[in-house]
Amino acid sequence: MQDDRSKKSEQEIDFGVLGEFLGYRLRRAQMNFFAKFGEVCEDLGISPGLFAVLAIVDRNPGLTQTAVAQALGNDRSAMVAAVDKLENKNLLERRPAVNDRRSYALFMTEEGNRFFANAVERVSCYENEMAKCLKDDSEKEWLLDALERLANKSL
Repeated sequence: MQDDRSKKSEQEIDFGVLGEFLGYRLRRAQMNFFAKFGEVCEDLGISPGLFAVLAIVDRNPGLTQTAVAQALGNDRSAMVAAVDKLENKNLLERRPAVNDRRSYALFMTEEGNRFFANAVERVSCYENEMAKCLKDDSEKEWLLDALERLANKSL
């Protein structure tokens, strides 16, 4: 006689109220995207968080570590560790900030620029592949807009 637990694993799972919660659905989608990111960037040794730091510094050279942390919603201590990793890979460099010598400004290295361009190409390919489940480009634009509004909603 089969155990009830093994029968349940063969059946479709009822997620109940979870299916109605935006946060749960967003988290599941994020986990899916991050898993794919890990696959396509595994040999680069970079996480989505490190990629985000590079993306901000690429478009905003000279920002302080604190400004990058604030832009990404990270705490400063986590940013120091992230910048250390990227600096050790020779992708970023710290320079004394012009306005405040106690702070460091972040800049891409030449190697960082090449590395980031390669990473963007890989991530763009898988993002485009994942986006094929959307109806069309207008649905993608709508989703990006909705996510932006949710990300910036304050309670």
